[in-house]
Amino acid sequence: MSKNILIVDDSESIREVVSFTLKNEGYEVKVGVDGKDALKFLDGSAIDLIITDLHMPVMDGIEFIKEVRKTDQYKRVPILFLTTESQAAKKMEAKEAGATGWIIKPFVPAKLIGALKKVLR
Repeated sequence: MSKNILIVDDSESIREVVSFTLKNEGYEVKVGVDGKDALKFLDGSAIDLIITDLHMPVMDGIEFIKEVRKTDQYKRVPILFLTTESQAAKKMEAKEAGATGWIIKPFVPAKLIGALKKVLR
């Protein structure tokens, strides 16, 4: 059975590239345009990994992670930040909110897949 991955990013081009990369590797992909939009996927359906941007309108990545971590079913789901942000303080804030790891944009598809395989069970 393939793994279900939720992508959350306000950039349509990033969503398309990440989605294409993941689908080519055999993953099932769900897509949210911001944190609030992505909450609709926390409906009890299986999510094996979340990849989220940091800077988004309506609900940013930190707020979104905090919401994910409030839900028992998704407390242990790995969450990777995919962002242009590289400041140590932001990384710490994300980690404290519950992020598992960090990928800097622009990303290399092979590195993204490598990171996924490290955190997916």
